[in-house]
Amino acid sequence: MISIDIMREALRNTLGKKGMSDEDVKKLARYVINFFGYNDEIIDNRLTSVDRDVFYTLEEEGLLTTRREEVHLKKGKLWRIHYWILNKDEISRLANMKMKKSDEEDYAIYKDEKIWKKSNEE
Repeated sequence: MISIDIMREALRNTLGKKGMSDEDVKKLARYVINFFGYNDEIIDNRLTSVDRDVFYTLEEEGLLTTRREEVHLKKGKLWRIHYWILNKDEISRLANMKMKKSDEEDYAIYKDEKIWKKSNEE
């Protein structure tokens, strides 16, 4: 099962490294987990177009995958059902990934508040 904490760490190690704030990472983790609850997959019909855009971004990061099912209806029509699936192995891997030393050095400037205060005061 993927908890909010695990999802948050996976998001922090992907989208967080691309500039998403920690607060937004926390909100996104809650947002995603609220769709899935205790399930590993959800049906695409539950999503709005905005939700779907977010899910496509998560799919690009490897956190979600999709599958589709085709059902033949009695009237001869084909009905396609799309599902979004938590990529639990990748989410766990990303959540447990430690930041490399070179990454820490690249982002160290953001941790030093003195630098930001000086640039804002000028």
